[in-house]
Amino acid sequence: MGQETVVIPPTEVVDPSGRTFDRLPVLAQLDRILASQAHAIEAVRDIALSISGAVDAAADRLRGRDGRLIYTGAGCSIRIGVQDGVELVPTFDWPLARLVYLIAGGPGALSVSVEGAEDDALDAERQVADWLVSQSDVVIGIAASGNTPFTCRVLEEARALGALTIGVTSNPHAKLAEIADHGLVTETGPEVLAGSTRLGAGTAQKALLNAFSTTLMTQLGRVLGNEM
Repeated sequence: MGQETVVIPPTEVVDPSGRTFDRLPVLAQLDRILASQAHAIEAVRDIALSISGAVDAAADRLRGRDGRLIYTGAGCSIRIGVQDGVELVPTFDWPLARLVYLIAGGPGALSVSVEGAEDDALDAERQVADWLVSQSDVVIGIAASGNTPFTCRVLEEARALGALTIGVTSNPHAKLAEIADHGLVTETGPEVLAGSTRLGAGTAQKALLNAFSTTLMTQLGRVLGNEM
């Protein structure tokens, strides 16, 4: 019986050039970290055209009175999503009732990791059903590796129900990007600390969502000139 080949997402690969990171002077460590952050921002800029298409589609969907902006994910990714979403209320007066967070492991997982939650596809199905996701909604799935079972299942279920789906990932071969109507892939590569996707991938997620939600709210008439 042949062995199945396991493909490691680029965000999880160990960068051989960083093997001595823990022994570098602090300034050299900071230089590596900040260089990776700058690279992450460039990765977002590289897909500006794709982000623009997602903004236009989301604006068309949310110009009605009922559509909601729904963020979904697990661990660090959904924490970044929630950070983006909660700011839309005070910044743009976006109605709180039109924001939803589908969180692997539930709201408690925002502060304390819930073992196995990211793999719970059945919980993803339950949350989509409980929140009555529909064709009026825009669902943003966020996952650095792009293969998180919970997040992928939410997007699969949401798309089947007619919602507009957007996948945010740093893996060009991610399942999430294939499922979504709009796959937004920032190729940030290996992390300074292997697998610590709160670093480069997390910065790319934050910058992408900042850009996406700000331009989306502008298209929805919630910005005057350059004022909130």
